[in-house]
Amino acid sequence: MIYEISKASIDNRETLANLLQFYIYDFSEFIDAHVEENGRFSEYPLKEYWTEKNHFAYLIRINGKYAGFVLVKSLEAETSTYFSIAEFFIMKKYRRMGVGKSVAKDIFHIHSGNWRIFQLKNNEPAQLFWRNVIKEYTGGQYTEQIEDGTRIIQEFMSHQ
Repeated sequence: MIYEISKASIDNRETLANLLQFYIYDFSEFIDAHVEENGRFSEYPLKEYWTEKNHFAYLIRINGKYAGFVLVKSLEAETSTYFSIAEFFIMKKYRRMGVGKSVAKDIFHIHSGNWRIFQLKNNEPAQLFWRNVIKEYTGGQYTEQIEDGTRIIQEFMSHQ
């Protein structure tokens, strides 16, 4: 299976907005999200991904077909800057084939430096996925903590 990661441009905003509908549908199992009167979830705020230099949007294609996306942010902490996955989505038909793991590792390479990956405490599938990816990527060299009893956070350093 051949996958491709491409940086999304403003020309891709409709494609990304449409893929986000599938993502929010999947994620609605873990958050309080409901469709509106038009049968769609409310629009995800994407403006910063076209206007801010610390926001990065990527589209994923598998065998030439859209299969998901990754939204990355560079954030300031008290003492450092770090990258974080804002949203990560691979369509269900392409899951459990290793594509998500490969895409995540490629994104870590693209943005080398400090990383913090967050998952909701009630989203156990995401925790399992990210723990496995990060453990494999770092050789177990990461830390994990629970924040406010609601989020799990893994911290590590990526390399090129």
